[in-house]
Amino acid sequence: MPPETPAPSVDRITIRKPDDWHLHVRDGAMLKASLPFTARNFGRAIIMPNLLPPVTTVKEAIAYRERIYDALHQALPEGSTFQPMMTCYLHDMTDPDEVEAGFRDGVFTAVKLYPANATTNSAAGVTDYRKIRPVMARMEKIGIPLLMHGEEVDPEVDVFDREAVWIERRLQPWTKDFPGLKFVLEHISSKIAVDYIRSAAPQVGATITPYHLTHNRTDWLGWGNRPYLYCMPVIKTEADRRALVEAATSGDKCFFLGTDSAPHPVERKLAVVGSAGLFNAPVAIEQYTKVFEQAGALNKLEGFTSLNGPLHYGLPANAESITLERSTWTAPEEIKIDGPDGRALVYRGGEQIEWRVADSVG
Repeated sequence: MPPETPAPSVDRITIRKPDDWHLHVRDGAMLKASLPFTARNFGRAIIMPNLLPPVTTVKEAIAYRERIYDALHQALPEGSTFQPMMTCYLHDMTDPDEVEAGFRDGVFTAVKLYPANATTNSAAGVTDYRKIRPVMARMEKIGIPLLMHGEEVDPEVDVFDREAVWIERRLQPWTKDFPGLKFVLEHISSKIAVDYIRSAAPQVGATITPYHLTHNRTDWLGWGNRPYLYCMPVIKTEADRRALVEAATSGDKCFFLGTDSAPHPVERKLAVVGSAGLFNAPVAIEQYTKVFEQAGALNKLEGFTSLNGPLHYGLPANAESITLERSTWTAPEEIKIDGPDGRALVYRGGEQIEWRVADSVG
């Protein structure tokens, strides 16, 4: 047979403005420094509530949202249509009435579950899953989604198996016990998760980060420890990475964009016990575009970045658009943070980035 004709090269693509369905912007000086990178290119973002102390009440979420808008107006004085979507940090004593009030008043878009001590600022997370069942029942009744850092934090469970065990022990039973409750398994990292999400859709959706699409554990540990690639759930095998790329680029509506961009001061990221999380917002949409280009799936990019997430949440897609063009630029190595934190490292900082946002409308 003659060789297949290669797909024509595409140098420019316009898509609906994307949303980030999993974002950390922190607070204070870090918030002011990190937020603009998302607000320039994304229409909305699900804001993670794992501050210190965490965002557990409607009053705290409203105050945090106001600080986000203040930072946004300071950073982008010309105005921005960016919308932060707030979440409630779930813990053993969360009041179902508080969740319902926040959802009814348009403050809470979702509830976020962190297993206690699973990742950054999760010490106040859930320790007894029996205690949150009344909250889950109320959530099912009113229609607010449950977002999960889906890892089983058990000393007997290997760190590379935490996601798979979480699905088996927690998520599978919950989907049967609460069939009307929508779930999002965030930052999936394994083929096991990909296969499960497909079997459980549309009740369960999943976000995928740019770094889980790009790296495997050999990139992280095979040529010396690269602490800037340390995240939770950890980056896994090449087979897992390939499964994630196939899922993201498949067009399946249950997979959508969630960067899990998570800035840390350099001192914490590179400490003896380093913090988990990658600050990828400065290069996120460009990195996704590169992954889809390499997979020959640029025609599927808009669905993953801009349509599937709103569909899962029951929201309209953004009316605005952005245009990306093939144009090489160098990502900043770090961002400056006012005060003692000093600076935060950027994912792919100092590297050549193959795509650039040429235009953002709205």
